[in-house]
Amino acid sequence: MATLANQGMSSQMAFGQHGSTHIDGTQAHTPPSGKVYVAIQCLEDTTFTKLEAEDPTKHFSTDTASPDPDTDGVGDTVTTSTIFPKGLTIYGRYDAITLNGGKVLAYHGPSK
Repeated sequence: MATLANQGMSSQMAFGQHGSTHIDGTQAHTPPSGKVYVAIQCLEDTTFTKLEAEDPTKHFSTDTASPDPDTDGVGDTVTTSTIFPKGLTIYGRYDAITLNGGKVLAYHGPSK
């Protein structure tokens, strides 16, 4: 398993050397095999139809089936009315992205 404790792996992810995806439409996107999205940079004010966390107990998401948001430590569920402003970078580990509106760069990193 790749972790950020490995300085070389951390540096590669920080500089986007595992690849990236430009997303500017409302179609569903998943990272390449063996990868997850580790950073999502908003190029415009952005809303998500789907933001699927690899582990919804560690990262916020649009998954309404995740544990109670008041007790799981990741906060409320992201909805299509949750606006992420232009210039914001979301860090985490995400398996799927579908935009409701906006544009993003989604950076890849190794999956578990």
